[in-house]
Amino acid sequence: MVSKTTEKELEIAIEIQLTGTCLEAQKGVAEVGDLPFSPNHGYQLGLPQDFNARYAIDSKRFWAFLERTQHEELEKLQKHGGDWQLKVLERFDKLIKKYGLLHLLKKGLSVDDAVLHLMYPAPLASSSDKVKQNFADNIFSSTRQVRYSLSNTLEEIDLVLFINGLPFATLELKNPWTGQTARYHGQKQYREDRDINQPLLQFGRCLVHMAVDTDEIYMTTKLAGPHTFFLPFNKGHNHGAGNPPNPDGHKSAYLWQAMFSRDSVANIIQHFVRLDGSSKEPLDKRTLFFPRYHQLDVVRELVAHAGQNGVGQTYLIQHSAGSGKSNSITWAAYQLIEVYPPGQEKPLFDSVIVVTDRRLLDKQLRENIKDFSEVKNIVAPAFKSSELKSALEQGKKIIITTIQKFPFIIDGIADLSDKRFAVIIDEAHSSQSGSAHDNMNRAMGKSEQAEEELDAQDKILQAMQSRKMRGNASYLAFTATPKNTTLEKFGVKQADGSFEPFHLYSMKQAIEEGFILDVLANYTTYKSYYEIQKSIADNPLFDSAKAQKKLRAYVERHQQTIAVKAEIMLEHCKRVTPPSIPALTPAV
Repeated sequence: MVSKTTEKELEIAIEIQLTGTCLEAQKGVAEVGDLPFSPNHGYQLGLPQDFNARYAIDSKRFWAFLERTQHEELEKLQKHGGDWQLKVLERFDKLIKKYGLLHLLKKGLSVDDAVLHLMYPAPLASSSDKVKQNFADNIFSSTRQVRYSLSNTLEEIDLVLFINGLPFATLELKNPWTGQTARYHGQKQYREDRDINQPLLQFGRCLVHMAVDTDEIYMTTKLAGPHTFFLPFNKGHNHGAGNPPNPDGHKSAYLWQAMFSRDSVANIIQHFVRLDGSSKEPLDKRTLFFPRYHQLDVVRELVAHAGQNGVGQTYLIQHSAGSGKSNSITWAAYQLIEVYPPGQEKPLFDSVIVVTDRRLLDKQLRENIKDFSEVKNIVAPAFKSSELKSALEQGKKIIITTIQKFPFIIDGIADLSDKRFAVIIDEAHSSQSGSAHDNMNRAMGKSEQAEEELDAQDKILQAMQSRKMRGNASYLAFTATPKNTTLEKFGVKQADGSFEPFHLYSMKQAIEEGFILDVLANYTTYKSYYEIQKSIADNPLFDSAKAQKKLRAYVERHQQTIAVKAEIMLEHCKRVTPPSIPALTPAV
């Protein structure tokens, strides 16, 4: 069998998965009317001639959706006379330039006395039949070879995906078999060959732009010519970059087989994509966040597992620096408060408690949650014991507190046995020295000398072990470098008795994807020599290994040793650091 290796064949494969058919299979019936499509992902097969480049919409499906779902609202506009359709389009164009597509999908479009919903959200388990029917009425469609430019009318984008006629994703497709890759040629095409001043490609008009080939996927939310920055949307393979082999097809097939399903797209729009900044700021000064694959995957797996297995679970999420843990934690916190057990109408968790030493995460959480939730003031910071106690008793949905308060959280949960909690522990950036370290010691009721070998992970584990853990809480630990004891407490036990994290985004993958530098790539070792002066007459016997460990710890922590090391590092960085990187940055 001859392999089909052209870009066109990749387009066809994606189109068939989304719609159940393709343009080639429909030749000869295009003039009859609506083209038939099989269930699959339930997309309609769009035609290039239905695309309105001026307003960047699929006109046919935009009006079809409004006519079918909101006929009464359209009648209000018709009563005013004039070209009411033009009035709707002009109002849409004005607001999308000001607020972006995400805002209009969530908030709708007000025109005179009519309010038009541009997308119906996915239902919850407890939603009414009406809400479920509304979601079913959304029209998803895909259109190939879209002529998007008003100035160069022959310029085409390979594939555009729409919801109710509004584009949410553009795709440039490449095929390595023909020497074209998404990593280079797809990104280059967006950077150099696409007119970002055209409506479709203006910032905020689409949620994501993707360069896709049969092996890899890259994405961006903002096209900025040569300055466009792409992020990988790959699963990872062997703990590194890329995607694993797919015995049933292309390595990147998960994009159209899973990510672009109707439910998945609605979930991403409602619960993941967010626009940073104030609505008072110019749109192009704001930042649009679209989740990377591992962020999307970990949150969905946590939500699914919690819903199926209930309260009382432990999870270890081992995500390296550069993984975007702040966003993963905020997405997880928000979505966990909406987890419903099968057949239940009451949420699984009464409150989600985020334990962190990052004050910035408190601000970020509150701002992010505000974008997702219609309910105000559901995030409560609790940096004092009294605030924590009050927030727990009042049943605040999301409570943010510090690692120093972790022992009080366990006690508070035990006292509220009729309520259920999810506790997210953000250990990765917690201080392991200085005042935070000392405060942790005091909070645990231990002396500094006795606990000098313990770091934040040890103290969290000690707090859990020294108290009777109740079954009314699940614990989710986010860390980049778990110890064996942390793996045993939070990890998943394997058949051979070892423990693995619930979800992994490895340091190797972060390095290969370019999010962190490999500090060992140019590693230079320095040998240390020191002599310990004896200060007593006796010669007591000690365990040799333990004694050497104590002596080495004393020397390494001595102010003189630290000063010498710092001087060596700073002088080295001044000599060899490239001009593009401030010398102090790698030395810190």
